[in-house]
Amino acid sequence: MHFYIRQKKPDATGFFLPMPDLEEYLSQKPLYYTEIDYSRMPRAWRSISRHFRLPKIIHVIGTNGKGSTGRFLAHHLYKSGFSVGHYTSPHILRFNERIWRNGADVEDAELARCHDRLYHLLSTVFRETLSYFEYTTLLAIALFEECDYVVLEAGLGGEHDATAVFDNILTLVTPIDFDHMDFLGESIEDIATTKLNAIQKAAILATQKHQAVYTVAKKQAKSKGVDIFKSRQFHSDKEIEAMRALLKSLSLPLFFENNLMLAMAAVKFLGLDVKLENMKDVVLFGRAQKIADNIMIDVGHNALAASALCLALKGKKINLVFNTFADKDYEKTLTILQSAIKKIEIIPILNERIEKKENLIKVIEKLQIPYGDFTEIDEKEEYLVFGSFSVVEAFLKLYAKTEKSEFPT
Repeated sequence: MHFYIRQKKPDATGFFLPMPDLEEYLSQKPLYYTEIDYSRMPRAWRSISRHFRLPKIIHVIGTNGKGSTGRFLAHHLYKSGFSVGHYTSPHILRFNERIWRNGADVEDAELARCHDRLYHLLSTVFRETLSYFEYTTLLAIALFEECDYVVLEAGLGGEHDATAVFDNILTLVTPIDFDHMDFLGESIEDIATTKLNAIQKAAILATQKHQAVYTVAKKQAKSKGVDIFKSRQFHSDKEIEAMRALLKSLSLPLFFENNLMLAMAAVKFLGLDVKLENMKDVVLFGRAQKIADNIMIDVGHNALAASALCLALKGKKINLVFNTFADKDYEKTLTILQSAIKKIEIIPILNERIEKKENLIKVIEKLQIPYGDFTEIDEKEEYLVFGSFSVVEAFLKLYAKTEKSEFPT
């Protein structure tokens, strides 16, 4: 990402100030917070909302599968002839991955143009205090004004997420599980309540692991007077078989069936026909993606993702290229994957949230899994690269150097 706009324009107070380019501006904002001001994003949006046109928004919330569900839906809508935006996070290699529009990541020039506009619409206070995610969410909305539909993926939350401030026509709920408990709650009931509080008009639920999610959804439907459906209601057995065949043709593991069913249920909810031929060229970057015959990369980072990958590995023994953030229950994740792991290869990550290596090793030794440092790929071995977006990013950068080529996204 390279932006070189350096202009002087009046800000919201009328003063002329130099404007930092987007890369410089975002680099000044921390990516993660221990405390969040939940009133800031609604106030910021109210202050500038009159300047923007909102398309029809489909909001995607949940714990796992938001990115793939959102891309399945956005891709189908685009291939059906609509102008479509998809906002997802975080990115793997380039910031532009977060903002997909009509089949491609947004170009640098478009990002720079909308940053220019947004920066000068916001007051000095909001420019200084908006978080990285809050600002980029507003940036995406600015870039999606001319779209017919926008698929807007929540960050870690639901009710208080930056993406929840915009009026939407539908909420999609991917599987909800334990994650980000410090922000969302310690029980599935608490986590589901926080997430499902984001529902505005109607919602469709993917098949859930925890019965408590359905219980909370039923309460929400009654208290809010909204319609909440299950994705399975929209599909015949024949249609589900067709979706499984599609996933097989795309070399995608069958655990994506739940996400594809949810996305196609949304297509039907919108009054459109499901055309699976629209999906034959969909790409899920970093989601159970085979980048070589012996290498799979996956940006998952929790127990639910690990369970899904175990099904995809089908009894294989793999070398796990791994690292983890300190706030994740990585012992549970590694325990789930343990039967498939031949050896853990720890890849170094430069990130303040990464667990200390000595702590990670203690857990690995407790589980009695062989381990070492990641150095290179052995063509005779099978590899799974897993643990976080940062792990996949670090691996792909090393892999690209080794292969002397850019990784195709």
